[in-house]
Amino acid sequence: MQDQKRKEAAVAGTLDAPGRVLPLKPLAAAPQRPPAPRGRMKARHWGIVASFVVVVALPAAICAWYLWTRAADQFASYTAFSVRREEVNSTLELFGGITALSGSSSSDTDILYEYLRSQELVADLDQTLDLRSMWSKADPARDPVFAYRAPGTIEDLVAYWPRMVRISYDAGAGLIDIRVLAFDPSDAQRLSTAIFERSTAMINELSAVARDDMIRYAREELDEAVERLKVARQSVTEFRNRTQIVDPEADIRTQVGLLATLQENLATTVIELDLMRQTTREGDPRIAQIDLKVRVIEARIEAERKKLGIGADGAEGEAFATLMGEYERLIVERQFAEETYTAALAAYDSARSEARRQSRYLAAHVRPTLAEASVFPRRGLVLSLVGLFLFVGWAVLTLLATSLRDRR
Repeated sequence: MQDQKRKEAAVAGTLDAPGRVLPLKPLAAAPQRPPAPRGRMKARHWGIVASFVVVVALPAAICAWYLWTRAADQFASYTAFSVRREEVNSTLELFGGITALSGSSSSDTDILYEYLRSQELVADLDQTLDLRSMWSKADPARDPVFAYRAPGTIEDLVAYWPRMVRISYDAGAGLIDIRVLAFDPSDAQRLSTAIFERSTAMINELSAVARDDMIRYAREELDEAVERLKVARQSVTEFRNRTQIVDPEADIRTQVGLLATLQENLATTVIELDLMRQTTREGDPRIAQIDLKVRVIEARIEAERKKLGIGADGAEGEAFATLMGEYERLIVERQFAEETYTAALAAYDSARSEARRQSRYLAAHVRPTLAEASVFPRRGLVLSLVGLFLFVGWAVLTLLATSLRDRR
């Protein structure tokens, strides 16, 4: 027990050197601060609250009142489609693959997307459906935000078009989704149907133009090929009339055979002449006769060789080699003209075949729908966005004002 008291006294600092316990001294009392005054609202605080009410609460309340009491109900009609093309190949592709003529591409969808946002479409639908009356069914005096103020100009109608017709285009898949709003469900469906019909007519017009171009170009190529074939055949005919030779190849074969026969006769006659000179006396009339025969055969051989283009130049008429070269050139030109004509005729037949069938068309995977309930304007979403933007703007302005005040 004594040891325990000594330890406690040592810890408390009341134990002297010999081990005696000293009495504790009272500690001085710390000075007491007065309590903080109760917080009070200052003028700047009331200003912040007032600014919140004016900038955020009051506009949000006015927006809510307008959305639920003044904004007219809007009905939505949805449709979705894409540009498709046929992949059926013509049987004429067996002749060299020359009929890949139905070349539709994603540019068709791009063109259609631009057409759906064009003034031409808006003006056309206004004449057909009277868009001004359709979109002004909601009283503009009661709902000046969402209703269209008729009559307006075509520019006003085009500016109002994106608010009521939303066009979504997926360039990767080539799909177009359209949402049409109107103040009557049947009007929304009629407008959506009209947009689909105009889009179909536009794609058909593109197909018709492409088919007409294909047929026209193919017809021009065919006409050129026919004219070239006529000229080539006429040139061959003129050559035959001028040379009196129907087939130079057959004639040259005959001439070569005749030349070979003459050379054979010449060789036989020369051998006979040599034998005659060796077996008879000088001045024998038979020797002169055989010698004359040799010279005649040699002259004929020389003449036939000149006809074939062999030997010295200067012979009368044209050599067979020259005639044969000209004839071969004309035949090659005629064959090329015939092949060109065959290809042009196949292309023309293919173009006509493509014209008989619809190579590209508009495929709707969502037909224009008919709304049963009003979904737009989305009042809760609009009020939430308005409140969010007002609050963010108010908070930023308040922080700026506070920071400027603290820097003074």
